[in-house]
Amino acid sequence: MRKLCLMLLLPAVIESWAQTDSVKLNMLSIGLDFMTHGEVCAGGLPRVAEDETPPDNHSQFLLGRTRINVDYERPGIQGHVVLQNKYVWGSSGSTKVNLYEGWAKMTARNGLFAQIGRVALSYDDERIIGPNDFAMASLSHDVLRIGYEGHGHKLHAILAYNQNADHVYHDTFYKDGDQFYKSMQTVWYHYDMPKLPLGVSLLFMNYGLQAGQDDPNAWDYKSNTIHTVQQQMFGGYVNYHPKNLTLEASYYRQTGKYVTPDLYSRKIRAWMASGKATYNPTDRYGFVLGYDYLSGDDYVPVIYGGKFGMPYHEVNKGFSPLFGSREKFYGMIDYFYKSAYVKSFTPGLQNAFIGASGKPVSAWDCSVTYHYLATATSLDGLNSTLGHSIELETTYTFTKDIALTASYTLMIGTETMDRLKHDSASKLARWGWFSLVISPRLFTTKW
Repeated sequence: MRKLCLMLLLPAVIESWAQTDSVKLNMLSIGLDFMTHGEVCAGGLPRVAEDETPPDNHSQFLLGRTRINVDYERPGIQGHVVLQNKYVWGSSGSTKVNLYEGWAKMTARNGLFAQIGRVALSYDDERIIGPNDFAMASLSHDVLRIGYEGHGHKLHAILAYNQNADHVYHDTFYKDGDQFYKSMQTVWYHYDMPKLPLGVSLLFMNYGLQAGQDDPNAWDYKSNTIHTVQQQMFGGYVNYHPKNLTLEASYYRQTGKYVTPDLYSRKIRAWMASGKATYNPTDRYGFVLGYDYLSGDDYVPVIYGGKFGMPYHEVNKGFSPLFGSREKFYGMIDYFYKSAYVKSFTPGLQNAFIGASGKPVSAWDCSVTYHYLATATSLDGLNSTLGHSIELETTYTFTKDIALTASYTLMIGTETMDRLKHDSASKLARWGWFSLVISPRLFTTKW
């Protein structure tokens, strides 16, 4: 009887072994990513007082970016490498290839993981930490990331320490690198409710900034020639999405100290809050409504010509979006946080927006958005209104790896915008751009 049972079970056992041996545990894929980006700008470009550029200054240029993506994966380990080259069409500058991403990730069956290398970080809605991929360079960080993901919980701890190669013997100084901070420690926690379409995130970040003389021979502990200060960011993000409605809200505070090139440091007491509602009755059209508030310095007097009448502040109250994808939130033209105001002052920003989107055909997306922009700080003799912005954007997806996006922005500024941006051309700015992305997957193999 036993022999009969073994004879009956043997084919099943042999088949099981064959299936186990045939499982392909390793996967390798290689892809390309080509982006061509063109811009036409009229007015509103940053200028200094001695700049002889005419007030109605124009700019037209084409940018190119090429990436090679390599991915490897097997149970328990992943590897990802992205080589990147970016350039301006016709320029004679450097065309070297650099490492945009290069990391290895080890994952345990219980949800624990460790990741090390150069990583394009992205969290929540990317307001504080995002790749900012609209910019041709994009953002990536050299980090160690460890954490846990499972049962609706995600907990990440991120550690970074930056150094310049020519300061290995004076390892406290860091300036003009790929990132502007010396060190960074971040803890992020996210929880998805099991019975509600609700996600909640909490973030705490500490990052160190430096200023001083870029000269190893100037190192002096007593005079504090190389100066390091710490800043903190903490807050949260909530996303609630029942059926066709999505509600988002965030709140963050900044504390610590702000480092200045003259080695002084100022306290920081800044904050921001936002709310956004998106309603999509069908997958063919939708609507969006929202408001952002970013704090500004208490008193920012402005005289004619854009000069500030106050040379120093005891406390910085202007909020900084840090590593966020800025064009995603404060208008595509990004008037307010890409280029700094004079003497590190900022009047803050209020951004109220409303928009609509639609799909005339399945492969074609269109949207229009209106922004009302104002300062968060009252200004002497000036209205708080900065201007009005209208943005048109359209994307046509030819295939899964070919897409063309085009956009046009009209910014109608006020006298306040003129004073703060030092330029009468800021009262009327036009900006058009397009991006063609071609991202073929060359091949994928398993073994």
